[in-house]
Order: sequence, then structure tokens, then C-alpha cells
Amino acid sequence: MIQWKNDEIPQPPYIASIFNYFLSEQLEGYVEYDELTLELAKKMPGYLGYESFKHDGRGTFISYWKDMDSIHAWASEPKHIDAKQKGKSTWYRYYHSIIAEVKTIHTHRQ
Repeated sequence: MIQWKNDEIPQPPYIASIFNYFLSEQLEGYVEYDELTLELAKKMPGYLGYESFKHDGRGTFISYWKDMDSIHAWASEPKHIDAKQKGKSTWYRYYHSIIAEVKTIHTHRQ
């Protein structure tokens, strides 16, 4: 389930940053950076929400943003840059990211 900022579903259009990964065996510092970068992202202008799935070392993290300017600001945040470098050199066997525009959303809650 998406964890929307202030529990409010935004009206499209907005941007989804989709990060798919396969973890390596070398995860020293990973959990701490994962928590730190999530808390930093939540404070960034234009941040709308996130969802995350993990299973057997594979995962998907999707963050939602108001616009591409918000994505670029997040991409240039120093701790996020540091986390990306550590990910490339140590934490991930494989990853890819996709930036997509959300044009519609349909939800249902019971």
C-alpha cells in the first residue's frame, strides 16, 4: 500500500520513480542508509509518498513526486548521492530505475 504524505492521495499528473534491485551479500550500513534516505526524502519539497516491496534480496521502491524538478532536487541531495555510490560499489548486485508519469490512479480500501 502506498504511504501517502499526510495520508492524502494526490491528483495526477505526478511522477513515479521506480527503483528495482537485487541486494549483494555485503550490506554493512545498508539498513541505516535506507532509513536515513527515506526520512530525508519525506522532507524534500515535492515529495508525495512511497511504497516498498522486499523478498529474498530483491526489492522495489517507488517514490512519488510532484514534478521532475522535485526528482532532480532529490537526485542531487548529498546523502542520497552518497547512498547511490555505496549502492553501486557494495550493496546491489543489480538495479535499474525508471521515471514514469502517473496520469491516472484508481484505489480501493476496505
